[in-house]
Order: sequence, then structure tokens, then C-alpha cells
Amino acid sequence: MKTAMKIFGVLTLMVAVGVFVGCSKKNDDHAGHDHMAHQAAQTAENAVEQTICPVMDAPINKTLFVEYEGKKVYFCCPGCEAEFTSNPEKYLDKLPQFQK
Repeated sequence: MKTAMKIFGVLTLMVAVGVFVGCSKKNDDHAGHDHMAHQAAQTAENAVEQTICPVMDAPINKTLFVEYEGKKVYFCCPGCEAEFTSNPEKYLDKLPQFQK
């Protein structure tokens, strides 16, 4: 029984060492390029600030929005959100995030 416990202890120790050695490997596969620079460029490209509701021309409420064509469109009230959703093309000219 003591021999079995010693073998179990040695095996447990070997597994623990293997885990620590395997997890300590430094991964340089992504060296030479910057993921955040690419993401920052995309964010800056889409960073046009909408401040006015496209339906009522009033200041927006940042908690009221819908996603349209991958971009957030903000509104001043829930009624404007419903109005926009029924005919979004009518309001696109008023939205800076859809200007080219």
C-alpha cells in the first residue's frame, strides 16, 4: 500500500510539473504585428458621433438605440425608435455614421 501511495505521489508530481512547464511557454506566434492598431483604425473609422435624434431633431438618449447595418442609431424617445424602424431609409441622410 505504501508503494502504491509513493507511485501515486510521484505521478501527481510529474503531472503538476508538466502542467506548469507547459503553461509557462512564451508564445511569440503573433510577434511583428499589432492587433490593437487594426482594431483602433476600425473604431476611428466608425467613431462619428451622433448627438441628434434623426426623427425629432432632439438630443439623443444613449440608452435608446437600434443597430442598423452594423451601426448604432440613437434616439431621444421610444416613439422615435419605432418610427425609425418602420422606415430607416427616410432618416439615413440625417445620420453622420451613414455619410460617406
